[in-house]
Amino acid sequence: MIQQATEKVGAVLVVGGGVGGMQASLDLAEAGYKVYLVEKGPSIGGVMAQLDKTFPTNDCAMCTLAPRMVDCGRHLNIEKLTYSEIESIEGAAGNFTVSIRKKARFVDPGKCTGCGECVQECLVKNIVYLEPPAVPRVELEADKRVKVDQIIGRYEGGRESLVPILQGISNEFNWLPQEMLMRVAEVKKIPIEHILRIATFYKAFSLKPRGEHIITVCMGTACHVKGAPRIIERFERELGIATGQTTRDMRFTLEAVRCIGCCGLSPVVTVGEELYGKLSPAKAADILNKYRD
Repeated sequence: MIQQATEKVGAVLVVGGGVGGMQASLDLAEAGYKVYLVEKGPSIGGVMAQLDKTFPTNDCAMCTLAPRMVDCGRHLNIEKLTYSEIESIEGAAGNFTVSIRKKARFVDPGKCTGCGECVQECLVKNIVYLEPPAVPRVELEADKRVKVDQIIGRYEGGRESLVPILQGISNEFNWLPQEMLMRVAEVKKIPIEHILRIATFYKAFSLKPRGEHIITVCMGTACHVKGAPRIIERFERELGIATGQTTRDMRFTLEAVRCIGCCGLSPVVTVGEELYGKLSPAKAADILNKYRD
């Protein structure tokens, strides 16, 4: 008679120390398996530790989480590999070899008493401070400096005033010249990196010169169905430029946007602040002639 083996052989790897990973580890450990619980964070608990209540029972998150954390910490069959990441997995089902990189803590968890002295010597907290490099003085033409300073002077405060200032410069010059952004950084004491991040985020701003008249063709779903591609082709043919370019005489810039919000008037085109709806390629050419004259 063949007797079925009851001895548990091998080990189990559980990735993620959240509430699901802890419960899976406990179930497997209670079944007699050796469990390696890998968590990339410095401790187990996961996102649930940041919650107040849980849906749909409205139970306290820590009341649900804390018993599992304690059981995982005490269970002899669970080895916790916190602050660790999996680098590679080799093998086949039932026979895996896993390489795990355990990050340095600079503190021996086995000797930690929770005294807090490591906080004072933390290598991450005590970062050497270096003075930022000196910002060169901005060279601007006298008339442009006066205009930019007038725009900056309209708004008090620091970073919270940046978007209105950029809007003012864009309205005045139709684009955002680099030397003017440097002037804003100099006066408002805002890092130029932050200013460029804002300037490149919004579609309304441009770091390239734009024409006197900015033609914007809506390419949203409604306008696209009603013939917006033909209208933009007519503009490109009439102006001799591609979408996103500016004519050599700096009079017209052709742009496309996803939606203007006037689907009932589709297809829609704006020239500066003026809006034109229910257009055809022929009507679009007539609008262009109006601004040429």
